[in-house]
Amino acid sequence: MHNTPMTMRSSPDENPSPQPTPLADALHRPMHDLRISLLDQCNFRCPYCMPEAEFHSEYEFLKRQQRLTYDEIVRVARAASRLGVSKIRLTGGEPLLDKNVCDLIERIAVLPGVEDLALTTNGALLAPIAEKLALAGLQRVTISLDSLDKEIFRIMSGGRGDLDAVLAGIKAADAAGLGPIKINVVVQKSVNDDGVLDLLEHFRGTGIIVRLIEFMDVGNRNGWRLNQVVPSRELLARIQKRWPMRAIGKNYPGEVARRYEYVDGAGEMGFISSVTAPFCGDCSRARLSADGKLYTCLFANQGTDLRESLRNGADDDELQQILTSIWLQRADRYSELRRPEIAEHHVLQKVEMYRIGG
Repeated sequence: MHNTPMTMRSSPDENPSPQPTPLADALHRPMHDLRISLLDQCNFRCPYCMPEAEFHSEYEFLKRQQRLTYDEIVRVARAASRLGVSKIRLTGGEPLLDKNVCDLIERIAVLPGVEDLALTTNGALLAPIAEKLALAGLQRVTISLDSLDKEIFRIMSGGRGDLDAVLAGIKAADAAGLGPIKINVVVQKSVNDDGVLDLLEHFRGTGIIVRLIEFMDVGNRNGWRLNQVVPSRELLARIQKRWPMRAIGKNYPGEVARRYEYVDGAGEMGFISSVTAPFCGDCSRARLSADGKLYTCLFANQGTDLRESLRNGADDDELQQILTSIWLQRADRYSELRRPEIAEHHVLQKVEMYRIGG
């Protein structure tokens, strides 16, 4: 990827920016979060995201010139921050496959208005680079980890995952101060749901937050069926039988996880329940794909091409106006309108999750 490396970090004061302009969509939801996919490639082949049968050795991923450069990504991030975005998350694919990701982190970390800079990873490549990520300005990591059982983990990573490497990555991230670390667990019935309590027990008392995610109908390739979903309320009932829990409030407006804490003081965990308890009404996220399309919903079937505008000479004011126009027209609420009992049969084509992150 042709990106301009940053040799020294500048102060926000050197690049003064106007105060963010409050922006709300058609359903009065603000734009506070921007998720940026750096590339569409991944070193795993999780069946619910990138099944090996389709994403094989001959599959053609985006070429370098099709992906946004760092300069282009920073321009979009800067424009978004001027419209009220304060939380930016780098995703993939697997973002740590980008060998120069620390250079990009340095550039985004100093943008005025960016208060929270995080990264989502499968953790396999994290251990050697965790300290560098923190020094570059990354604040937090979220790590996908579906099981502590080595065989189940191998199956759920498409035969490519090394559980020990992921656990080493979590340990390195913790040591580097990239926290609070969150562990995302996609729960599938009769696949990994029996191991949920073991996983929670492993991280209880460590300060690491486990979030159990209902298996969702993202993209078009994961073969989603309603009978594969374990409702969060069912998981909570199982957990309550071992450890008393109590609900706690949101950390910030638009937080998607419902938070619970252990009554014995061993920390917290959470549920992301898009299927059984949709949270569209509070959604404040925009998503930028690696090829420069802006999506306003995880389940969107089309996005707005920003790459063309960026490469055809749009200045920063024009870019900001494009983002404004997109968000003002936004009325997405797929999960609230979804009828789970028929969703497995619907024909809506949606963007694949590996292109825009989770």
